[in-house]
Amino acid sequence: MEYTTLGGSGTKVSRIGIGTNTFGGDAEWHLSAAEAQEVVDTAVEHGINFFDTANAYNAGESERVLGEALDGYDADRQVVATKVYFQMDDDDPNSGGLSRKAIEQELANSLDRLGMETIDLYQVHRWDDETPIEETIRALTDAVERGQVRHLGASSMWAHQFADAVHAADRGGHEPFVTMQNHYNLAYREEEREMVPFCEQNDIGLIPWSPLARGFLTRPHDELEATVRGETDQYLHERLQTYADNGGREINERVAELAAEKGVKMAQIALSWLLHQDAVDAPIIGARKPEYVVDAVEALDIDLSASDLE
Repeated sequence: MEYTTLGGSGTKVSRIGIGTNTFGGDAEWHLSAAEAQEVVDTAVEHGINFFDTANAYNAGESERVLGEALDGYDADRQVVATKVYFQMDDDDPNSGGLSRKAIEQELANSLDRLGMETIDLYQVHRWDDETPIEETIRALTDAVERGQVRHLGASSMWAHQFADAVHAADRGGHEPFVTMQNHYNLAYREEEREMVPFCEQNDIGLIPWSPLARGFLTRPHDELEATVRGETDQYLHERLQTYADNGGREINERVAELAAEKGVKMAQIALSWLLHQDAVDAPIIGARKPEYVVDAVEALDIDLSASDLE
């Protein structure tokens, strides 16, 4: 396993992160606690120490299942990330957003579900138009000072919004953001216009979600909808159209061509491309099976030439 630091922090994480949106849900493609345990065990066995979840994933069940799966391991050896923003209780307007109240109560709930005293990376899941960014940053900094959080990160938002947050933290002398978890892969490169260069300039590491484009880059594009998830995940159909537009099908075919040429899997080529991007610290893969974890680790050994990347 290769390791790197989380952005400008000194905390070291594996170059592969495990995403847990499938942990604890009730859809056909979600994982039971036992299945999630197998994924976590395989990840740890292969040197992966970075696990990402969110309070909103499966109404908190992802955090609970991940916490239980890691319970048998030395907590000091793992780096656990979670997120806050989406509303957790329809009857409680303060269970979502990035107000001080929402952050403090939802952080406490996340720590309880995870069974941990400290979260290594606490991320704002989205931008909150209703809360002044200064309030959010002060609440997050206070959480760090209380020892409940070690580092701060953010997830998908417009680059100008993230710039506002980063500069507000700097102006106030508050805890900095060290990571951006954004939507970035071979079939979706919009982030290269503004977010990627902004993060590079500010020493903020990228930990992209959906590095395999929701499966679009793991098999020939005309086969994807035949999978269990393709048949049951309506959100997938919307994403597929996004990925297929603007040359996505051709990219898919090029990935297949390179995979055949090198004798590896399409998913490994797509993941290797991200690992070759200087701004990327650790792609977050949503591995549903232990063998997918092994495939991801093996992608670290794939060398792509300049012409391959082009």
